[in-house]
Amino acid sequence: MNKRIIVVISFFLGISVIFSSCEKKESENETKISHYNTNESHNNGQNCMSCHTSGGEGEGWFTIAGSVYDTSKVNPYSNATIKLYTKANGEGTLKKSIEVDVLGNFYTTENPDFGDGLFPSVTGKNGDSQFMSFAITTGECYSCHGNTTDRIWSK
Repeated sequence: MNKRIIVVISFFLGISVIFSSCEKKESENETKISHYNTNESHNNGQNCMSCHTSGGEGEGWFTIAGSVYDTSKVNPYSNATIKLYTKANGEGTLKKSIEVDVLGNFYTTENPDFGDGLFPSVTGKNGDSQFMSFAITTGECYSCHGNTTDRIWSK
């Protein structure tokens, strides 16, 4: 459990100064998986794994996480699906399917077993899919998307 320590110091003139510090998480992983129609996530478009990692302040150590947007690449896209396949263009074996929540975020603490790499796709509510043309070996989507390449989007 994340502990927050707050210290209030009052001076004679009635001025208060508040100091706040967070302790690092204990060395345990908490299972966290995004689901359709839920709104448990936060910080859309930011690097989820800067906090949700061993020793980080976020609950659960994410193995895959990111945000999905609509075709404008501005508005979050809810209830899409991220899929990871062993071959390009949705071929091969489907290794993992992750639901996108109503805030446009997806995450899991489950190990997808990237092996030599998995090929991601995002499928919108209408069934249309967008495919990445190359395999990934990490689920830190923000390391590229929204940083050095376009955001993940769906129609």
